[in-house]
Amino acid sequence: MKILDIREISVALNTNMRNAVFDFSEMTTSVVAVLTDVMVEGRPVVGYAFNSTGRYACGEVMRTRMIPRLLKAQPESLLDPQTGLIDPELALACMMQREKPGGHTERSVAVGTIEVALWDAVAKALRLPLHVVLAKRYRQGQVPDRVPCYVGGGWYAPGKGLPELQDEIKSRLDEGYTTMKIKVGGAPLLEDLQRIDAALQVLGSPQRLAVDANAGFTPQRCREYARELAPIGLRWLEEPTDPLDYALLAELAQSYPGALATGENLFSTQDVRNLLQFGGLRAGQDILQVDIPQSYGIVQFSRTLQVLKEWGGSPAQVFPHAGNLMTLSAVAGFGLGGCEAYPGVFGIFAGFADDAQVSDGMITLSSRPGIGFEGQNALFKVMNAIF
Repeated sequence: MKILDIREISVALNTNMRNAVFDFSEMTTSVVAVLTDVMVEGRPVVGYAFNSTGRYACGEVMRTRMIPRLLKAQPESLLDPQTGLIDPELALACMMQREKPGGHTERSVAVGTIEVALWDAVAKALRLPLHVVLAKRYRQGQVPDRVPCYVGGGWYAPGKGLPELQDEIKSRLDEGYTTMKIKVGGAPLLEDLQRIDAALQVLGSPQRLAVDANAGFTPQRCREYARELAPIGLRWLEEPTDPLDYALLAELAQSYPGALATGENLFSTQDVRNLLQFGGLRAGQDILQVDIPQSYGIVQFSRTLQVLKEWGGSPAQVFPHAGNLMTLSAVAGFGLGGCEAYPGVFGIFAGFADDAQVSDGMITLSSRPGIGFEGQNALFKVMNAIF
């Protein structure tokens, strides 16, 4: 198996949604295509990925460093000797040549997006869904039929009041979801408490509602929200602190009885190791939310999972950031706690295969080879046009 070419395009999200910290009006995403010399059913195998959501397109780093390194490498140096296919672990090492330690976000998104696209190509060459390939490599082949999936929403928007929030939640329940996550921190505390109460009027149990502050609280506001939310018993409180303020997070874990969730803005295994060592997280309770394409990809994620296990945690505590097919493949392949969904929120980058079914808070898995972008028609139209 040989890489013939790798290309990247930048695509605008075209949305004005807002969380507690920023809006997405300028947000872009890198879409990557990896062309190989493997032929399946008369067509060359092409691997695809995009750099999730919440970080801007990173094509310059790809084009000036990562892509040239892969294309200049001896093809045999990237291959698994047993299968003759590209080994993403060797490709990761190739991309990381001559890279200085630290400063992870400068390159982790670029590296991770290409690495995930390589996994897509490998799985297609094997004619297997990626989640099956991952389960065979990392989990003794255990593959579920479907996985837990909660839905994110509750964004702040002009003219969106409590009735509109309740209507949104009702529509998600009608779609088969059972657990919802809404934003907090973009309004005064009293208003957010009213939004939570309105959500619970629809959802019922507080364990069916999580809230996300998007790391937008000051330390004082963080403590105020934690104090007011503690008696409610929510599913989790997400990113109440700056991603790197481990001291404040540890303080919160001492006083907040419910689950805390964080990790989507950590971009290396060492970042997660520091979080576990200094952030006060509780094994079996708190939630880790690493964004896999943004943190060096699947191979590095497997190493992060090993750190979690050595700390005493479980894959069941991991709910990766971003609702897309890449995340869904990893959740099923590694046996993680579940994935999130953002239907209709991030344009063509939101959601899963067009024929995916959600019921009782569980989502079905695709049998398509690779990640399965070919079943997500609007997104695949963009991907397929790259070559």
